[in-house]
Amino acid sequence: MADPALTVASDTICHIIVKAREFDAQDVETDTDLASNGSDDRMIASLEGHAGDPTEAELREFIDALDEDEQTELVALLWLGRGDGTLDDWDELKEQARELRNKRTADYLLGEPLLSDHLEAGLSAFGGSCTDFELGRL
Repeated sequence: MADPALTVASDTICHIIVKAREFDAQDVETDTDLASNGSDDRMIASLEGHAGDPTEAELREFIDALDEDEQTELVALLWLGRGDGTLDDWDELKEQARELRNKRTADYLLGEPLLSDHLEAGLSAFGGSCTDFELGRL
């Protein structure tokens, strides 16, 4: 049996990982005073999640723009990375993701607490890494 292969581009996966890290790094909103002065409150609001957050919106739009096969493979990669199977189970993970697929893939992925870590672990199982991708963008 041939080794399984990813069909979704590694740059696509790495883009999602980087954006998911940005999204996950945010804290809950503590200062709802829109008239607050950033220099007075130590710029704390810049690290907090807010309604209409552009990072979340960008990530959601990016995932929604992927085709069904790419979305299915991302979900399977998440499951692989969190230990729900091994590379030997790759075809079964993809089939299960395909069967459970709906129009809320972005919601599902963004609701996963360790999305970036799981996707990175899944990519690593295929021998991939985002190191080069991150060097050029961070």
